Amino acid sequence: MHTLLILSRHARDYHALVEAARLPDLAITATTDPGVASDAAGSFDLAFGEPALLRQILPALTGVGWVQSTWAGVEPLLDPALRRDYILTNARGVFGVQMSEYVFAYLLAHERKIFEKQASQAAGRWDPEPPTRLRGKQLGLLGVGTIGAALARTAKHFGMGVKGYTRASEDSADVDRYFHGSLAEVSAAFASDLDYLVSVMPDTAATRHLIGDEFLRALPPRAVFVNPGRGGVVDENALAAALQDGRLAGAVLDVFETEPLPADHVFWRLPNVRITSHTAALSAPPDIAPIFIDNYRRLVQGEPLRYRVDFERGY
Repeated sequence: MHTLLILSRHARDYHALVEAARLPDLAITATTDPGVASDAAGSFDLAFGEPALLRQILPALTGVGWVQSTWAGVEPLLDPALRRDYILTNARGVFGVQMSEYVFAYLLAHERKIFEKQASQAAGRWDPEPPTRLRGKQLGLLGVGTIGAALARTAKHFGMGVKGYTRASEDSADVDRYFHGSLAEVSAAFASDLDYLVSVMPDTAATRHLIGDEFLRALPPRAVFVNPGRGGVVDENALAAALQDGRLAGAVLDVFETEPLPADHVFWRLPNVRITSHTAALSAPPDIAPIFIDNYRRLVQGEPLRYRVDFERGY
């Protein structure tokens, strides 16, 4: 018999979905409160929930051998000071549609001048300025995992060119050209003709401030930067300077190094920045629960679990 702790703000929903799957030999405890979970923490051999909550009781989960994250990012559990003597799996393959909706909502708004037209309407001003279009524009992707591949697929629907920067993989047929190795070494070829740059890279030691002043200077002034990925990948001071100096046309920012973004941060005051407060792609229980259910069935059948995280790489 396996004993599962579900620790999530949506614990009731996850409990209902997992219970409905009628998984064999599984006893479930679900709570939204780490304090409540800690009372019996040593009795669980499985955990399923939000990394930020699980981190609070991880030392007490002495019997846990597998943790399934409800998030794609698992940074709270990657602190080297925390134990790593268990299998950690994350959520993948379910955020591509949400991310595509988010990214292309803002790309289309930029091309169709939605915000400008709204301002003209509010002022009672006829505005015949013609819109532009995505067809023929160049999209650069920093990271081409499942989310990046979904973005590339959507870009092709609009007739865009797509470049992708990855560590090694070249799995998406919708990327026209791949770049690997040091970003500094390929930045000119990768970035110099981009109209849009989208970062969906994980936050690891290798990607920390990957998007810095040198790389931003390789982008053309017409480029718009969109970051629905991880805040730590961006040097925020360098990005703010590029936006203030007119070296970038604009930015759409969903994630930041410090969240919530401090009220006195310069990003709030820049007219060419759109801030969306970490809402680009949210974990929905109906999307995430099937990942746990599939992995549990794999566990009891002795098969490898899907989406296993490498603690050293951070993803």
